[in-house]
Amino acid sequence: MKNELRVKDIKKIILYSILLVACHLSVVTAVYAEEIQARAAVVMDASTGRVLYAKNPELRLMPASTTKLMTALLTVEKADLRDVVTVSRNAANVAPTRSGFKEGDKVTVETLLYAALMKSANDAAVALAEAVAGSEAQFVQLMNRKALALGATETRFINPNGLPGKGQHTTAYDLSKIMRQAIKHPVLKEILGTRITELSTEAGKTVMVRNTNKLLWTDDELLGGKTGFTYAARHCFVCAGERDRNTLVVALLGAPSRSELWKETEDLMAFGAKVMLNQEEPVVYLTRADYDAERVTKASYTKKSRVKNKVKGKVKKAKVRTNKTLVKKKNVSSDAPKMVKAGHKAKARAKKKAGILVKVRKAKKTNVAEKARNVSNG
Repeated sequence: MKNELRVKDIKKIILYSILLVACHLSVVTAVYAEEIQARAAVVMDASTGRVLYAKNPELRLMPASTTKLMTALLTVEKADLRDVVTVSRNAANVAPTRSGFKEGDKVTVETLLYAALMKSANDAAVALAEAVAGSEAQFVQLMNRKALALGATETRFINPNGLPGKGQHTTAYDLSKIMRQAIKHPVLKEILGTRITELSTEAGKTVMVRNTNKLLWTDDELLGGKTGFTYAARHCFVCAGERDRNTLVVALLGAPSRSELWKETEDLMAFGAKVMLNQEEPVVYLTRADYDAERVTKASYTKKSRVKNKVKGKVKKAKVRTNKTLVKKKNVSSDAPKMVKAGHKAKARAKKKAGILVKVRKAKKTNVAEKARNVSNG
């Protein structure tokens, strides 16, 4: 009888221990998710397209200079890298980040690719667009068709360089798909992974170019990536790296600083590697503050329209495809109409907590309603 009791006690202890460890791991995962300050992020297995981690994966945000990745992808698919391009006045005058080439300079398509991807030169991106399609407008049509072909259905481009403008947006999920396709081209992997190089025109003019991706100096397993920045988009980055014989893609949009961008990229790479080794479970979650902030950026800020625009949010359904599993979520609608007083607003928000079918974490609201300046520093 005593032996039977001891066996039961041992079983209970083992069971409680397992439950304790499971609870601990879930808390660790939740806390880890909270630490990602970028407004949206995705970690993807490059070989299968499986999502290993996602924060607001289908939140539409400005792509900044990560746009140039699509420009480069189209170029290698449609142009001969040895072709010589004459830089036009239109391309040479694109500000603010330039490669240093002047109107009339003759350079190869390959040289322009290095300038666009390494230095994030806006003039090089425009020169490539004109060389491939004859004009920026025609090239943008090709960009949007390519995005749809890759399944990047929440992405729309209005230019080849990522300078801010109405109607240009992407998602962390779509950006991951574009990078996954880009690294299938050896020439793009080579350029994205180059730290420093010297570019030259046919006339012998040379330009030294240093990659804007600082992780190339600290992470030997990083294959390469593309940075992006505008005041409206904040800091963006998409990259691919090797971890334990697996290739992972990481995309981040809307990070608060460049230093935070590098740190979170490394953290997400590490997390993705653990999921691939079955040491962690995949995580997909939304943050209400970021979805609310996205609606605020669409509002006009006159005194008469401030309250009116805040109540125009609609309930939408977002979908995130993680391999063969489709996870459906409900986004949070904005504040209900007729909430003029602060007290009414607080009560209404408390009543309208979202019923999201994935992990939802509360995030600090960030002021992303800064006016978009016509700046793209890569």
